[in-house]
Amino acid sequence: MKKPRSSTLALIVASGIATAAITGNLLAHGNVLPQPVDTTALPAIGDAWLTKNPFRADPKVYAAAQKIGESAYGQNCARCHGLEAISGGIAPDLRYLDAGEAGDEWFMDRFQHGAARDGKVYMPPMGDILGQKAGWAIRSWLDSKHQE
Repeated sequence: MKKPRSSTLALIVASGIATAAITGNLLAHGNVLPQPVDTTALPAIGDAWLTKNPFRADPKVYAAAQKIGESAYGQNCARCHGLEAISGGIAPDLRYLDAGEAGDEWFMDRFQHGAARDGKVYMPPMGDILGQKAGWAIRSWLDSKHQE
């Protein structure tokens, strides 16, 4: 049997992909579930939702929070807000959030409750899923990416 030429093989593969897409069998990335964040290295902060980042007070804790936040962001936020917090336009570019305490309350409110307009969800609520410590860890890492 004669081997198909590479252009013929490419055409066969492209036809298969097109057929799968047309019939609905090709899904972008499927259902995406939030990934758990291990925050056990961070101190307890209580159950009441805070409006200021509690990890900034201690430089060692803040550094640990930033490291945890970097991983948590990559697993849960980057798909919309972009790698390294550089948005490709789908969602806000988080490097431009108000820095420090000035942006804490807004960030945590959005993290906790998400964002919806006219019945459309623009950001799912992550607070109950990931927890407050993970939110503040992500915020800590975003502080390191801030730009004016």
